[in-house]
Amino acid sequence: MHSSFLRRILVIGTLDTKGEEIRYLKEQLLAAGSFPEIVDIGVMGEPLFAADVRREEIAACAGESVEELRQGGDRGRAVAAMQRGLVAWIGKRHAQSPLAGVLAIGGSAGTSVATAAMQKLPIGVPKLMVSTMASGDTRPYVGTTDLCMMYSVADFTGLNRLTRTVLGNAAHAMAGMACAAVPAPPEAKQAKLLAATMFGVTTPCVNRVKELLEETGCELLVFHATGTGGLAMEQLVRDGFVEGVLDITTTEWADELVGGVLSAGPHRLEAAGEKGVPQVVSVGALDMVNFGAPETIPEKFRGRKFYQHNPNVTLMRTRPEENRELGRILVEKVSAAKGPVTIMLPLRGVSAIDAEGGPFHDPEADRMLFDSIRREVSIMHSASVKLVEMDVHINDPVFADRLVEEFNAISGGQRIGAKS
Repeated sequence: MHSSFLRRILVIGTLDTKGEEIRYLKEQLLAAGSFPEIVDIGVMGEPLFAADVRREEIAACAGESVEELRQGGDRGRAVAAMQRGLVAWIGKRHAQSPLAGVLAIGGSAGTSVATAAMQKLPIGVPKLMVSTMASGDTRPYVGTTDLCMMYSVADFTGLNRLTRTVLGNAAHAMAGMACAAVPAPPEAKQAKLLAATMFGVTTPCVNRVKELLEETGCELLVFHATGTGGLAMEQLVRDGFVEGVLDITTTEWADELVGGVLSAGPHRLEAAGEKGVPQVVSVGALDMVNFGAPETIPEKFRGRKFYQHNPNVTLMRTRPEENRELGRILVEKVSAAKGPVTIMLPLRGVSAIDAEGGPFHDPEADRMLFDSIRREVSIMHSASVKLVEMDVHINDPVFADRLVEEFNAISGGQRIGAKS
């Protein structure tokens, strides 16, 4: 049986507009054997009942007064203030007394406030947001965390047979997640934790790398390079979870540069360098920019070379001049690294569809990428950056073998994943 300390759950919401629903969540959590702690983030109206953590405490963490926010009548300012306050408050609260979970309900404003705070909690702390916004684009709310979102179906305007069902399910789901910590395998405590990036078109390479690394007990976290995937990997590196990076698939930079839909932003390829962890970097899928269905592609790209990956994903071939700039950016990013870096170039193609005979086979565009990287590395003259070229395709097994060999060479001399 777990103690109340271990099963204490924050319940976040606005007690002026969603008091009935929050009280129902409290009842359900208590019935499930958990111990809810109610946090009020309302401002404008009077709370339906007294919270365990009053709105005044949250506002004070943002240097604001609830009374002044209310008198100002500016709802946007009030929401922003409560978001800042909750973000500041929740980190201190978890540090003082670790939480078993966080459950919140809200519309657009409440969702923004609560999820901003949830994102500050460590991965592994259960986080569940019941929201009217959960059926749309949830990326701003989830970010790079393990936050769960549940669609409320109907708006929060009091209790009825539908909202009771949805909220009851949410409460019992949270109680279940908070009931017991997921035990880690004993061997995981000793395993070296590494990270790699993958796309469908670089899967054979990454799978081979994973196989080699796991043969000696390493754990490899593989991130789908879809924008959020790259951001999640970099956040874990910054948080100190990852001891080395095999950044095989840097395609997110093509979307950032050209204007695709899977960009990871302008700071991609920076975290490993900042932390000084060893990294091997390659050019996987830099032959493509990602879009949705054909009708969603911007007009300015008309006439470019496209490949229909599936009904909802359309790939566009990068041009030589774009590849030249991608090469420059890649070297610029890794050259700032505090730790060792090896750049690896597969000269016969950077993705499954860039191979000879494939729809994106374009030797001139690839040559521009490789020449740009060679030129920038030669100008840089950095002893911490090594360039390795192989006259093979990225998905040839020998390229994966060499990736692991090069990582071994820069990871403190430990032979990771190498076959005797």
